[in-house]
Amino acid sequence: MDRVLTLLTELTEAAGVPGQEHDVREVMKQHLSDIATIEVDHLGSLIAKRAGDSAGPRVMLASHLDEVGFMVNYITDEGYIKFLPLGGWWEQVMLAQRVLIKTSKGDIVGVIGSKPPHLLSTEDRSKPVLMKEMFIDIGVADQAEAKAAGVRPGDAIVPICPLTPMQNPKYVMAKAVDNRLGCAVIVEVMRRLEAEKHPNTVYGVATVQEEVGLRGAQTATAVVEPDIGFAIDVGIAGDVPGIAQEDARSKLGKGPLLLLLDASMVPHRGLRDLVVETAEQLGIPFQYDAIPKGGTDAGKIHMYGRGVPCLVIGFPTRYIHSHAALFHRDDFDAAVELLVAVLKRLDRQTVDKLQG
Repeated sequence: MDRVLTLLTELTEAAGVPGQEHDVREVMKQHLSDIATIEVDHLGSLIAKRAGDSAGPRVMLASHLDEVGFMVNYITDEGYIKFLPLGGWWEQVMLAQRVLIKTSKGDIVGVIGSKPPHLLSTEDRSKPVLMKEMFIDIGVADQAEAKAAGVRPGDAIVPICPLTPMQNPKYVMAKAVDNRLGCAVIVEVMRRLEAEKHPNTVYGVATVQEEVGLRGAQTATAVVEPDIGFAIDVGIAGDVPGIAQEDARSKLGKGPLLLLLDASMVPHRGLRDLVVETAEQLGIPFQYDAIPKGGTDAGKIHMYGRGVPCLVIGFPTRYIHSHAALFHRDDFDAAVELLVAVLKRLDRQTVDKLQG
């Protein structure tokens, strides 16, 4: 397994729901501590600084640590766990899925219970099961046994899906691709900058609580005070049956995404054009897309102070906000190459023109 796949395995298999991202943050620290100075803000976002030209602009690369998951709400008398969502879920992807509960006494495996089809009426089979009706079965006799095992309200619950290269190993399946893939990009970009001169100071920021309202991006931006911002996040791949091209155009393996807009931001045109020109000059593949119903950390970054020119660079990803997502290794590698090339061009004069 190469270095990047090892990094991606460590990041995706760590548990980190909104508000409980510490395990993932520790993985980031381990990989960044020898190449950047690190601090953590009061909400928990990690900020890794790599200085180039101290007189140059401050460039923020942001990717969120948290994944969509759940939280223990309460334990029934029979020992079943009722839970709350953390982030956006669609009920149809949840039933009968395995989950991991992070308790004070260690990890516990459970399954989101479901009725056998033999017990469902024809009418019930056509209805979605609502999340409030679901429960997690951890295989105990009653509430007392669940509590003795360490389960308590507030415990984090995450999907179970080990990182798995597929039949074509460039296609990779894992949980938490949204957005540990972006976190891995930050590590690789910062590592590449060890051997590259850059006319700026680069801040690799791993934010908390993005999935519940872009909260970490707001506090971390106040620490960095950036001149330019990039959010690195996933996009929605449109190369699977049932998705119309007008809803999602990107395809796995065809390059990273440049978002034309999302629900939280319209990108800065000058910064977008600089990235496009860089990609075209260097022959780096890329794709355009838009996500009008979702936001990214750039939604907070671009409104800081007098305004920060921002752009979202993403990855086409299949099956986001479910237990298992798929991405393509070529898209990851191209995103790292593109960001390094752009960073080398963001000198003070260039940024002043973008801000003008």
